[in-house]
Amino acid sequence: MSDFSTEAMGLVIREHRQAQTPPMTQEELAVRAEYGKGGAVSISRIERGLMSPGQHRLDAIALALRLTPEQLQQEAKDRTDSLVSQRGQRPVKLRDQVAETKRRHAKINDNVAQRSRITQELGEAFNKVHDDARDQFFMKFVELAESVSGAPAPVKPNEQEMDSNSETPAAIHVGAMSAGIANAIRGAAAGGAVGAAAGGAAAYGAFTAVAMFGTASTGTAISTLSGVAATNATLAFLGGGTLAAGGAGMAGGALLLTGMVAAPVAALAAAGFYVLKQRRTKKEEEQLRTEVEAAEKALDQSQQGFNVMIDVLGRATEVMEYVSVHGTHALEKWRESLPPEPRAWEALGHDGQERYKEFLTLAGCLLAVSSINITALLTAEPDALREMEKAINETLGYAGQTIRSLV
Repeated sequence: MSDFSTEAMGLVIREHRQAQTPPMTQEELAVRAEYGKGGAVSISRIERGLMSPGQHRLDAIALALRLTPEQLQQEAKDRTDSLVSQRGQRPVKLRDQVAETKRRHAKINDNVAQRSRITQELGEAFNKVHDDARDQFFMKFVELAESVSGAPAPVKPNEQEMDSNSETPAAIHVGAMSAGIANAIRGAAAGGAVGAAAGGAAAYGAFTAVAMFGTASTGTAISTLSGVAATNATLAFLGGGTLAAGGAGMAGGALLLTGMVAAPVAALAAAGFYVLKQRRTKKEEEQLRTEVEAAEKALDQSQQGFNVMIDVLGRATEVMEYVSVHGTHALEKWRESLPPEPRAWEALGHDGQERYKEFLTLAGCLLAVSSINITALLTAEPDALREMEKAINETLGYAGQTIRSLV
């Protein structure tokens, strides 16, 4: 877990922002920290202690505030210690204890409600651009690719070659996805069951299944092409809960709040009777405070996973939106340049063939991002969460950079 609380980090960021000459607005900080659309809302939530920036965002915020990331984190840690010390001083009178516990109870309820709203808002935004990218780019590319006969099978290195491969785990992962999509297209073009004709989400799910679990020409499962010894531990955190496994990947899983609010809600429900009472005995006050402290602890324990989840959702949405807008535009230009049907691979010419391969990589990036198991972040232990965040950051970074270089 982090050495600082979300509340403390928010207070420190707000103070440094307001201490700039002239004072910096939340929108200005968002721009300087390279947040996308609606960045001021993210800064507001950070300063209110509802979420904390991921490491790459924190680095950018620190730079915008003329601090090093280490300075910002140390100040947040010091502020955390100060807040803990203040809260450790319990009021003497029962009446004051009741008032303080009620305030803490109300704050937890508000935090839970805010987390749910934030998750739903960002989840719905991701779902929208994901579906746009799926329908306007992915499936339209599949439809065009199926009209090309004689496209070569993807070249797949054997396991020994992959062990010595200098590519990053994310690059290997995307390559495996692209190979799976290519084989699915070849199978559909030859009369297989997977194809654009199945329509939208159903066909996309079928392609995901083939990409994850299809087989290469050697009989090796495509999903294992990225499972070499050097990358196994990292890639194990990617792809769980996907369409291929019968779930809905990040697109559907983002709204599942399992592990994020269940424990604090249960604790508060147990305390509800005492909260509603107009007058409480000392024993009842002790019981309520115990339940409130349990709820606070549950929220604190899930905060880091929540922060990572929100950061991942925002960045994944940006990647999908880029595909939806620029990938779709590039695909339309390619479609206009294609020879009339029936189309043979040779008729595409060198430029057309290269564009086909690039769109295949783009489709692999899209699939890799949409396959991130978002809900696992909410229940992961700190060490596992760090590994997951590292792997996801690599996937998002590689996918984003690759997509922008291609379209």
